[in-house]
Amino acid sequence: MEITAKDVMKLRQMTSAGMMDCKKALIEAEGDFQKAVGIIREKGKLVAAKRADRETSEGSVLVRTEGDKAIIVCLGCETDFVSATPDFKALAAEIADAAIASFPADAAALKACKCSNGHTVEEEISAQTGKTGEKHVLAYYAALQAPFVGQYVHFNGKLGAIVSFNKVVPEELGRAIAQQITAMNPVAVSEADCPKEVIDNERAVAIQKTKDEQVQKAVDAALKKVGINPAHVDSEAHIESNTAKGWITPEQAAQAREIIATVSAEKAANLPEQMVQNIANGRVQKFLKENTLENQDFVQSDDKVSVVAYIKSVDPEAKVVAFRRYSLSD
Repeated sequence: MEITAKDVMKLRQMTSAGMMDCKKALIEAEGDFQKAVGIIREKGKLVAAKRADRETSEGSVLVRTEGDKAIIVCLGCETDFVSATPDFKALAAEIADAAIASFPADAAALKACKCSNGHTVEEEISAQTGKTGEKHVLAYYAALQAPFVGQYVHFNGKLGAIVSFNKVVPEELGRAIAQQITAMNPVAVSEADCPKEVIDNERAVAIQKTKDEQVQKAVDAALKKVGINPAHVDSEAHIESNTAKGWITPEQAAQAREIIATVSAEKAANLPEQMVQNIANGRVQKFLKENTLENQDFVQSDDKVSVVAYIKSVDPEAKVVAFRRYSLSD
């Protein structure tokens, strides 16, 4: 049967697929529009499977709030060019609308939610992949429910946050704290909320860093004592290149290697454990101050005031309960 331009345009309006894809699908379906729609969607699945291992570092982050609920979602793709297209933006908005309307528990449940055209989110993402030939994914989804929820998306649409409070607070406060979260990327609301594995990891890093520094100080002191510049022998590559340049003699190079090996071993075996722990504890506390929301300096204040102090200045009874943040660049 003859496939007219009008038929192709009708299928394009139904699927948003390319003109040639619509024509090929109608020919294969012998003019049956429902079959043609199915063919186009199957093509999307095939393209998605072929591009499953591709990186999706671009996309769009959106938030929605409705009453005491908030969601944040990211539709990912491969290139900034595709993420800027009207069809991509429309699909991202459709997914965000479906998320706030259905308020699913997780990303898997969101994929099964229906869009306004009756198709699932997963089906629409697959169809968009088939249309552009570029991998599309539901990169992130999270939801919060509380007496009050604030939200913020950075102007470039690549970074956003939602934040929940224990009581109703001014909209401006909710937005300001969401902006703080996007800018400063805290790991938890407070020290008490910080995951144990995060603190344990920071402590392990702090202990090792402290030990390395103490050993290096001893090595540097020993090198200086014999007239060798520590900066000239801080790596094997530097020792070789500086010897070739004549900045140190072959004898000094050998002496430096000996000092580094012996002093490092001796100092590492005799480090005062309590001193190491005290320095490491100070570093962990510094980490928690800089990386827990309540303890961070409030970036929108000219004064040195913490986030928790700023919140209390607006409402003494207000407290952040939880937050969710997503960035395409992290």
